[in-house]
Amino acid sequence: MSYNRFVALGDSMTEGMSDEIYEGKYRGWADRVAEVMSANWIQFTYANLAVRGKLVGQVVNEQIPVAKNFVQGKSTLVSFHAGANDVIRPKYDPARTISTYNFGVDELVRSGATLMLFCVLEDSGATTRAAKVWKERFKEFNENVRRRAAAVDAILFDPNNDEFWRDPRFIHEDRLHLNHEGHRRVAQAVLSKFDLPHDQDWRKPLPKAAPITLAEKLQIDLNWFGKYAIPWMGRRLRGRSSGDGRSAKYPSPAPFSGKGS
Repeated sequence: MSYNRFVALGDSMTEGMSDEIYEGKYRGWADRVAEVMSANWIQFTYANLAVRGKLVGQVVNEQIPVAKNFVQGKSTLVSFHAGANDVIRPKYDPARTISTYNFGVDELVRSGATLMLFCVLEDSGATTRAAKVWKERFKEFNENVRRRAAAVDAILFDPNNDEFWRDPRFIHEDRLHLNHEGHRRVAQAVLSKFDLPHDQDWRKPLPKAAPITLAEKLQIDLNWFGKYAIPWMGRRLRGRSSGDGRSAKYPSPAPFSGKGS
């Protein structure tokens, strides 16, 4: 089935951090998908309402009401990827987060759109205490996503079915967001679900990584702490978010060409 509109909702993952920057905006998997959809589907339009740092409640309250105005029945595809920012917070409330997520899904189902949902990678391969905590939290969160996707007949993207996603080289140096290759791979995986042109080797693992010395690893860790960890902690102390004051990069449906490569 083809669609004449794609509306992307969510946080930094869907905004496109930290892919390459094109015309002042992060490109991201959703833009990459929209580029191919635009080239293959008639009278196609695209909107991306995602904003970095948003919690699931903010996506539900701020983005879904806007998106519902853009829905033209099943021919409109809406992607909903939210909740990861809630899960990694120290004061994570699973019952509240999952309830809010489910409410958002129900609202989108009632809009009449075709819905696409996403699980989060549970096991990144990291062995830190935080990684272990997040793994258990995301496991519970994903189980709900899978149940809801099945219940409402949504298209589901689940990276936990493919081992290659655990390669840290798909992650930006900030250790949180996808990098250029990560976003490209997600885009290819999504395109494959719609039988659109895509890289047939999107599941192919990267070549074996070159080893690094202990000194090199220490320098990488120090650089990460100064460039990313300290600013993140500063925002938390001030009650700020990376998305404060930011607006959607493509706030209403329009013809889309993007970078196209």
